[in-house]
Amino acid sequence: MSRRYPPIVIAMPRHKSTLVTLLGCALGALALSARAEEPAYRFQAPITVEQAAAFVRLPLPAGAYSRSLSPALHDLRVLDARGERVPFAVLAPRAAEAQRIEQQRDAVLYPLPAKPSASGVWASPVEVTLQGERISVKRIGGTAAPAAGTQSGGWLFDLGERTREQPRPQSLALRWSGPAEFSATYTFQTSEDLRDWRAGGAGQVMALGSTAGPLTQPTVMLPANAGRFVRLVWADAAAAPALSGASVIAATQGSLELDAPTEIVAAPSPAPAAKATVDDARSLHFDLGGTLPISQLDLRLAPGTRVVPVRLQGRDHADEAWRELGAGVFYRLERGGEASHSPPLTLHTRVRYLRVLPDARAAALDPVLTQVVVQARLASLVFAAQGQPPFSLLAGAAKAPPSALPVATLVPALDDERARFGRALLGDWVEIEAVARAADRNARITALRPWLLWAVLLAGVAGLGFM
Repeated sequence: MSRRYPPIVIAMPRHKSTLVTLLGCALGALALSARAEEPAYRFQAPITVEQAAAFVRLPLPAGAYSRSLSPALHDLRVLDARGERVPFAVLAPRAAEAQRIEQQRDAVLYPLPAKPSASGVWASPVEVTLQGERISVKRIGGTAAPAAGTQSGGWLFDLGERTREQPRPQSLALRWSGPAEFSATYTFQTSEDLRDWRAGGAGQVMALGSTAGPLTQPTVMLPANAGRFVRLVWADAAAAPALSGASVIAATQGSLELDAPTEIVAAPSPAPAAKATVDDARSLHFDLGGTLPISQLDLRLAPGTRVVPVRLQGRDHADEAWRELGAGVFYRLERGGEASHSPPLTLHTRVRYLRVLPDARAAALDPVLTQVVVQARLASLVFAAQGQPPFSLLAGAAKAPPSALPVATLVPALDDERARFGRALLGDWVEIEAVARAADRNARITALRPWLLWAVLLAGVAGLGFM
């Protein structure tokens, strides 16, 4: 006879509902914190339109970079008085344009005799006297023209003394009083002291009449090794023009800044709390206030004669490792009551924090009187003057999507429109208190989130173990 056993019933503990509730609360808290991180603009500044136009250009100060949370300025937004969005574009500064810069000064002319001496040597119309490194030139006989009834065989040009800083002369531009039409061939030589002459070359000057006006060729091209004096001899003195003057042309290749950089001067900021290395102890730290695109850097040193070889390092965030930016020698030399300074160091980088490390063999920098001067190529905003003024600029949203339009979309003919841009200035920034409080609350939740996740996991493991 078989015996029947009652069925076994396993009862779940009452703590199951507690576990589910705990998990639900944790997940709900995570969802709330995620919703709390939706973009919200923390800073706002008024825009003052100084010159109205269809498109208005607003140069961005360094403060806009310091309040933006995006290196590409994606979290900027322009609003009108009703809170409506205003279309805008970020206008990057234009690169410098190559430019030929000409310096012009008058040369001194002395007529040559009608023809050389029997030995074939041209008589000099001037006398040269050396006084140390200076050359004194005096006209012989005191006459400015050849004798009456004679034709000058050529001209002696004194280009004048040239300092090391001045560019070398590259050409002579002749001026004449007549005739209206001519064509004259010449040869010329150059010399530093009127004794040793070097062949310079040959050429032709001319003047032709036309219905559109006179056509002239007045230029004498000089060689690279041209001396102070140029002796020009006509092939046919009768066909030569009557010169009235000449200009020395010296050209240099430079660059024209289409959008001038912004100069920013920063004093040393407090060093990191923990000085772990010797470099930290000897270095100076600078905070530019925002991650700026800089093109040049200079050190403004304390008074006195100082020579400081340094290494430059930078980083964008205070918790990052330093990266090398370059090295250079900065100096301030005092001579006779005047001070000369080293040229700035050229850099093309984006950086917020700078660290200047003097060479171990040099003296330390004065932390009170030393300043860093940077040239920052800051961008501008161009916005369409639509909506109801006054306008304002927002910044400081952690996860804001890009709001700027491509500049070609906003301004169809940019090159033609630049000259017609209006002008605006940015006022003082104001922090929006509600957004600031929400940001601080989100920061605390973000800091607690890892602990909350661990608590959920531990509670889950404990609940499973209990079950």
